[in-house]
Amino acid sequence: MGQTADLHDKTAVVTGGSSGIGLQFCLELARRGADIVMVSIQERELEENCARLRDEFGVKAMPLTLDLTAPDAPDALDYFLDSNSIEPDILINNAGIFSFNTLTGTPSGKLDCFIDLHVRAVTALSIRFARRFCRRGNGYILNMSSMSCWMPMPGIAMYAATKAYIRVFTRSLHYEIRDSGVSATVACPGGIATDLFGLPDPLKRLAVRIGVLQTPQKFAHKAVGKMLRRKKQYINGWLNRFSIFFIAVQPTWIRMQVKRLMLDRGINR
Repeated sequence: MGQTADLHDKTAVVTGGSSGIGLQFCLELARRGADIVMVSIQERELEENCARLRDEFGVKAMPLTLDLTAPDAPDALDYFLDSNSIEPDILINNAGIFSFNTLTGTPSGKLDCFIDLHVRAVTALSIRFARRFCRRGNGYILNMSSMSCWMPMPGIAMYAATKAYIRVFTRSLHYEIRDSGVSATVACPGGIATDLFGLPDPLKRLAVRIGVLQTPQKFAHKAVGKMLRRKKQYINGWLNRFSIFFIAVQPTWIRMQVKRLMLDRGINR
């Protein structure tokens, strides 16, 4: 399978599927013919976008309103699939959050949310679906990390650290389940033109034109293709791949400039 694989006999579960990159994953998979289980806490957007998938592509699209930070979320997803006689073929763990703040200035509830969503939920769902897939001898898992997993920078500590966990976890899972005919792929995107980072639309459009950001549509198309080819990791764009080394060797003074110019100034406003 690859960039143009037909998925008419497949069902995909996509978390955070009602907006942003998650919605683009749903559109990309539906365009290839896959049925979709769209998981999100955005109930209205879920209903609207599932209807869109059914109308545009003629696939089955089922909404599941679910808070993935809840302790019983994996059980609730399992129950939904089993009670609707759905045997999934693809899992995309896309749901995520972002904030720019100091660790000491971040409320404890937000800290817990990073861990619950990026670590606990991704771990539990990946393992549960891997077990399903390994029993059957086929299946695909795609987990969303970030270029920030190589960036110990002030202001994004929880985001970067939990995304680093996703990368290492998924790479390890890839090797463990590979002989069973099941693949685990981790995507580590650089800048994507979504609302996650709060950039105004004109700035996003400019960044896409000059190549600093990639459109969600293009990223989703490439990432799904890599997943279907059972690649263990995908980093979008040669510039992002090339920059990993330079990110890793940034001296302390640069990181402190980020803190003083962006964090301290924001805190004192």
